[in-house]
Amino acid sequence: MQRIMEPLFDLAYLGLVITVGVIMMRRGKENKQYGLFGLMAVVLGSGDAFHLVPRVYALLTTGLDRFATALGIGRMVTSITMTVFYLILYRVWRLRYKIQGKTGLTAVMYLLACARIVLSSLPQNGWTSARPPLSWGVYRNIPFALMGVIMIFIFYAEAKHSKDKAFGNIWLAVLLSFAFYLPVVLWSDALPLVGVLMIPKTCAYVWLVFIGYAEMRKKEAVK
Repeated sequence: MQRIMEPLFDLAYLGLVITVGVIMMRRGKENKQYGLFGLMAVVLGSGDAFHLVPRVYALLTTGLDRFATALGIGRMVTSITMTVFYLILYRVWRLRYKIQGKTGLTAVMYLLACARIVLSSLPQNGWTSARPPLSWGVYRNIPFALMGVIMIFIFYAEAKHSKDKAFGNIWLAVLLSFAFYLPVVLWSDALPLVGVLMIPKTCAYVWLVFIGYAEMRKKEAVK
């Protein structure tokens, strides 16, 4: 079942988010906010492709065990591109709510992003190992989780303050993505079934992308 359903899900996800992202980038030339949202979706899908395309190929051929190196490198690339994803989302937040100043918050976001990228790039992660160390999985996700907490808080606070119904659930999509992702980091090696949580985690990101896409379509319909 996994050899059929997972490749279908992965390919549908990649095709969907990249297509929506390209559409938003093309149509968002007049509104930088939507153009950035589209870029964010393309970064999400393209980054995930480095991991998911080898995974799909492995599932359809000789199995995951023989593609440890490609899958490990793909996970490393995804780790870095997801960090960029949140930096772009932070920029969307600043544009959406016309945020001025807050240089300290911006510095914190970029410092956390740099820490995440550096930690993800170190050989101690053992990306190409059959059993990479759990400790480094925790280390590299600490700054990433802190970025997520910041995004949850700032989007919730500004959407509530501005009565922004269109973007009112972005904080929830981010919260759900981390709620499904962190158990995988901590327990998937001991309990492989926990890896199934990556499916709702992916759905949370698709929802986030479509929040921006739906708002863009709504604005276009008004014109």
